Amino acid sequence: MHNKKKLKPQIKSKLHIRNKHRERYDLVALAKTHPVLNDYLITTEFGELSIDFFNPQAVKALNAALLMHHYDIKYWDIPPYYLIPPIPGRADYIHYVADLLAESNDGEIPKGEKVIIFDIGVGSSCVYPIVGISEYGWSFICSDIDSTAIESTKKIVEKNETIKNKITIKLQEDKYKVFSDIIEKDSYVDAIICNPPFHSSPQEAKDANLRKLTNLKKKRANNEERNFGGISAELWCIGGEAKFVKNMIHESVKYGYSCFWFTSLISKEENVFALKKELERVKAKEVRVIPMGQGNKTSRILAWTFQTEQEKKDWKTNNWV
Repeated sequence: MHNKKKLKPQIKSKLHIRNKHRERYDLVALAKTHPVLNDYLITTEFGELSIDFFNPQAVKALNAALLMHHYDIKYWDIPPYYLIPPIPGRADYIHYVADLLAESNDGEIPKGEKVIIFDIGVGSSCVYPIVGISEYGWSFICSDIDSTAIESTKKIVEKNETIKNKITIKLQEDKYKVFSDIIEKDSYVDAIICNPPFHSSPQEAKDANLRKLTNLKKKRANNEERNFGGISAELWCIGGEAKFVKNMIHESVKYGYSCFWFTSLISKEENVFALKKELERVKAKEVRVIPMGQGNKTSRILAWTFQTEQEKKDWKTNNWV
């Protein structure tokens, strides 16, 4: 048997065409931008430069390097055990939302601080706002139910002039609400983004993480449930993503004329049908399912609006011009 080297593709073709992470990571350049990454560089059995993706500190250093190298961030860190987000996937979401808004702007992506995006559950990493501001100059409203996550995001914002004064951060004190006490009366939001807790229980979240470890072909460790990070509110909620997004749909009715597009990531394809039926019941004017893919993983964005075709045309004049 010959031990043939498995060649990795140079282009990640499933990522959005504007995604800066379609090509393989230039770890030498990234480490030059963020020297801490040097501590985690390894050489694979095939002689390629890589990092140990089993090591959460290595993944966090890679994320910091990506944000500094591509998005002009000078400081980025998150508290121990909090979710370490995959930057390429987060960037994909932002680019697809940009495409959605472009449809009501004669095919041109609306840019600048007049465009306001509401990030539900911003977490401790502030990644969606960082990408959205760097790529399109948007403004962001961010919420979370976790006070530690809120303080972490505030620190990232305060330490980076490129995003400072472009992000409003609010603690959602009622974990059963999404928009209430965050979206103010008579305010307008161009798009709402959400990465909901996918799992319905701590055990389901743990089992999913074990599958990740198995896919990485690594031996189990005593702290395996923490290797990829994520506190309870980030990983699971009662009813999982299906229940979370269903509640989001029902609450969105009240905000149908102050928010243009409501969107959420949907990890489990089996949840899409029931959620689309729910959107029919609340009389959403338009519903989209936008496919996404990163590597072997497939996901999708569920998007809906209560705006009529004429109101969609008017939105540009009233909010972007």
